[in-house]
Amino acid sequence: MMDFSPSPEQTELVERARAFTKEFIGPNSMRYDRSGEFPRDICREAFNQGFMNPHVPAEYGGSPHSVLDHCMVLEEMATGCSGIATAIDANGLSQYPVILAGNDDQKRRFLAPMTEQLMFSAYAVTEPEAGSDVSRVKTSATKIGNDYVLNGIKWWITNGSVASWYFVLARVDDKPTGFIVPADTPGIIRGPKEINLGQHASNTVRVTFEDVKVSEKDRLGDEGDGFQIAMKTFDHTRPGVAAGANGIAKAALNIALSYAKRRRTFDKKLISNQGISFKLAEMMTRLDAARYLTYTAAWLFDQGQENAREAAEAKWFAADVAMNAAIECSQVLGGYGFTTEMPAEKLIRDAKIYQIYEGATEIQKMIIVAKLMRMREVH
Repeated sequence: MMDFSPSPEQTELVERARAFTKEFIGPNSMRYDRSGEFPRDICREAFNQGFMNPHVPAEYGGSPHSVLDHCMVLEEMATGCSGIATAIDANGLSQYPVILAGNDDQKRRFLAPMTEQLMFSAYAVTEPEAGSDVSRVKTSATKIGNDYVLNGIKWWITNGSVASWYFVLARVDDKPTGFIVPADTPGIIRGPKEINLGQHASNTVRVTFEDVKVSEKDRLGDEGDGFQIAMKTFDHTRPGVAAGANGIAKAALNIALSYAKRRRTFDKKLISNQGISFKLAEMMTRLDAARYLTYTAAWLFDQGQENAREAAEAKWFAADVAMNAAIECSQVLGGYGFTTEMPAEKLIRDAKIYQIYEGATEIQKMIIVAKLMRMREVH
């Protein structure tokens, strides 16, 4: 039976994450949003307090937490700023392919150092013509002796200009194959930071590979394993994406609730207006539902059970809940909701990406339908 009652260890972990968010993330969220600077100093503090790289196995220097633990922490951090939370958390997306498919040597060379000092890595899969449809990647890897030579362009790569290494999906002939590529390899060109709608603290760039030589020892698994490695990674990371969206929804609800309690209109508090109070009730209920889906997807993964459908449900639903909550928060704030004086407009900008990255909402629905097509009936 699933039981999401927090253990004493989880309670302590969430309290530490909440305290970290209130001290380091929340007070600095607008500064980093306006400057677009990468929050390296906050990441360093997160590293020092043990919040980064939570999934690295203990034998490689990690102090691993469950995916459910991680979701609880990430929600707290995203409540303060989802852009900063993404900067802190993004290593996991590129680390998991190594955790899943890497051999002992690869794990010692690429995972272990990340537990010893502040480092970043990046998941380099998306391309100009291959976003949600990962199977369309065109980056090539040509085998020459004991090496592969990579050529191609990767777009919208989170942590792209700060990464020490990349997980790269490329084609060997027609076989999607995964590689670990050190960022200082000759031929790697990192583009300027993308100016995105939201999550300005997150580093997103274009990365170009021009005749980049990669040793055979840095191939993950066999030739042709890359697509399955990339897809299985999403089963691990999509609950975390949903948790980040839940953080935005929680922030929006807290702002709207606080304002509605103190604002007076027509000689009574705004929350006494049924039209407003019902918005708050709906925001709370949707957040509870999104959390349940998120925790279910995380728990199933932690138990070693199939969770692709549940991860897709959580990612899609939580993203829509976050977007709706941010918009409703702006509506409750009235004129203030349309200004930069209050953070509702930032929440709207930040929320949108959750409906797009790590598989757009429409892709999540396709995954769910594909699972339904294999069922005789729903129990």
